[in-house]
Amino acid sequence: MTADRTDDGRYVVIDGRRWRATDPRIPEPLRKQLVTELMRARRLVKTDGDSARHRVQDAKVALGERGQPWWEPREEDAARERLAATICALLRERNPSTICPSDAARVAGGDSWRDLMDAARSVAADLEHSGHVVITQKGEPVDVETARGPIRIAPGPDLEQPRPTT
Repeated sequence: MTADRTDDGRYVVIDGRRWRATDPRIPEPLRKQLVTELMRARRLVKTDGDSARHRVQDAKVALGERGQPWWEPREEDAARERLAATICALLRERNPSTICPSDAARVAGGDSWRDLMDAARSVAADLEHSGHVVITQKGEPVDVETARGPIRIAPGPDLEQPRPTT
């Protein structure tokens, strides 16, 4: 089964139904990781039921298939929501490995991803407060508010739980 795209590229049509397409600005390696997490999350819904639906939601928001449409001008709250979903989805896919805030910014920001770096660090701090992530430097936990230089985002004890919306 192949999906046809609408002329504007914003939707795919499958069996006569229109679905929002994945954001084409996502770098391919990151897109593949998010799709892997989406497929894993869908399998978990079949076995674990509603308790895994938040994982599907995070992956779909990260891919741009839910939430604010990726072709519209970026709104701050929507960007923060997509960054949070991306951080959690990438960490679940890579677990136990860490991610860089720039990974989330590249997914959510397209060519202007650098503009989202401060927001990505801020969202990571919010996720740390909720126990979903741990912020590290050189493998050691740090306070993101006072950390200078590159940080990494590691899975937190509550990563598998639904996250608070931003």
